[in-house]
Amino acid sequence: MKKFILCVLLLLLYSIDTYAFSFSDVVAKANALSSLPYKENTEALPPELETMDYDAYRSIRYQREKGPWYNQKLPFEIQFFHLGSLFKHPVRVYEIVNNQASPLSYDSLAFRLGDEALFPFSNLGYAGFRLHYPLNRKDYLDELVVFLGASYFRGLGAGQKYGLSARGLAVDTGLISGEEFPSFTTFWLQKPKKGAKKIELYALLDSPRITGAYSFIITPGQTTTMDIKATLFPRAAIAKVGIAPLTSMYLFGENTKNRFFDHRMEVHDSDGLLINNGNSEWLWRPLDNNPKMRISSFVDQDVKGFGLLQRDKDAAHYMDFEANYEQRPSIWVTPIKPFGSGVVQLIELPSDKEIHDNIVAMFVPQKPLEPGQKYEYEYRLSWFKDKIPYDSKLGEVVATYTGLGGVSGVNEPEWTKFVIDFAGGKLGKVKDIAPLKADVEVQHGRIKDVVVSKNPLTKGYRLTFDFQAKENIAEIRASLKQGDDIVTEIWSYQWLK
Repeated sequence: MKKFILCVLLLLLYSIDTYAFSFSDVVAKANALSSLPYKENTEALPPELETMDYDAYRSIRYQREKGPWYNQKLPFEIQFFHLGSLFKHPVRVYEIVNNQASPLSYDSLAFRLGDEALFPFSNLGYAGFRLHYPLNRKDYLDELVVFLGASYFRGLGAGQKYGLSARGLAVDTGLISGEEFPSFTTFWLQKPKKGAKKIELYALLDSPRITGAYSFIITPGQTTTMDIKATLFPRAAIAKVGIAPLTSMYLFGENTKNRFFDHRMEVHDSDGLLINNGNSEWLWRPLDNNPKMRISSFVDQDVKGFGLLQRDKDAAHYMDFEANYEQRPSIWVTPIKPFGSGVVQLIELPSDKEIHDNIVAMFVPQKPLEPGQKYEYEYRLSWFKDKIPYDSKLGEVVATYTGLGGVSGVNEPEWTKFVIDFAGGKLGKVKDIAPLKADVEVQHGRIKDVVVSKNPLTKGYRLTFDFQAKENIAEIRASLKQGDDIVTEIWSYQWLK
């Protein structure tokens, strides 16, 4: 009973308009919430917003000059998103000045619906917010990061366009029982000082079975980094959580078997998962869009890093001058504190539209999370395009192609031909093909006709082989070696019948 009273008193503290703030208070609040039953926000929106379709919602515009940091000669500005359509749950937003937190109150007059004034709502709250910063030139504030919907957020570095997203936490993703979506319910933003090169913000996460306190230090640049601390408090046992979850879209690409009737050759925000595992191996798994859900789990101890990457940056491969998929960022996850035992898991869902995110990559701890315990994670997200935030020194997998097996024009339908292009890194120093040899391994299948050849277009080397499955599912690994020295990433593929 005493603990319950203390929890209620702590939560009441946050109903005061202005109060002293520290991240430890957010941690304490998350802990207090975990001791109370989950309370979902069920308050209905006004009908005009509740039934608004997504196209109409996108016509709602925030007026920059109404922003709380506008025209103050600060390097960052904040703008808000309105509630409506898919975004029905308000978030509370506070501004931190001199260690004092004050609410940034909702103002319907700050929004326009197309060219007209928005309906005169009151006391609604915001759906989320975005931060702006002069990423690409000094005289213009570009969008830098967006927090909108559940625990989703997106970021940009210089010369990038929005693509894949990150999340605060994933719960039961990929399970038949269905997914639980934790949400950021409250944000605290540190008001930046003039000339600041980074910004700090904090968030409270809540869901039926878990709460959490999050700290973000965001540093914009050619590669934008986010240093994240997460402190989690389960309300109930959770067998599967995803730490540092990434969400992306892959519709079709060079290795897709069943292509869409589309003038474009590729449509995706990311084209592969890269893992630097605890054994210092570099694994590359190309993404695909299969008719069946595909789950790949890479068992690891203290993974050194992983990420969803958009490696193909050739606009001619997409032929989409509106979406500009070649400008989408990649995300690399670097644990600052070891993640321990678990798996890096990749989930690929079938999809027939590019508006759906059908790819998830995350770290799943080996042991379930238990109620009454505290779990802490600390990691960095790097949003990049050209400047690689890791150093593998190996030849990269730059393309994966599939087709009918066979040689000399004789097709063998029971065999699948794989063609893998490697380039760069140590491989770029190999001038003679003679010392190169292929290392191809397969589970539940057979390999034949393994050939290594030069690729004059990539200035690298090409590995081709034919594969025949013995089971409905098979795993294949392939790399190039110079003597006993591996000179490329390990190409890793899950084949489904």
